[in-house]
Amino acid sequence: MTKSTKSTVTKGEIRFSEVEIQRINDLRIAVSGVFTQLGQVSIEKLRLATEYGKATNDIETNKESLLKKHAELVETEQTLYKELNEKYGNGNFDPETGIFTPTEES
Repeated sequence: MTKSTKSTVTKGEIRFSEVEIQRINDLRIAVSGVFTQLGQVSIEKLRLATEYGKATNDIETNKESLLKKHAELVETEQTLYKELNEKYGNGNFDPETGIFTPTEES
């Protein structure tokens, strides 16, 4: 059966042809599909932004923790060197041999 391609007019109303109605319906379906996909993309973007934000926060938290630990290690290093310097004086330590060689004071 062939779809009607002619519109009809009755009592001041225009009835679209079957072809015109089908084109309108096809367009509505296509637009609806695009809106659905836009919604899905927006939700995915929000999900990824949330994950990215969490990952960024985790990284920053880890970074802050490491910077704090580094500062503590620097303080420990300075304290140790001060103690050893007071005990043995100035010199050089060879970590491979474990030998400390005092430097002669002028």
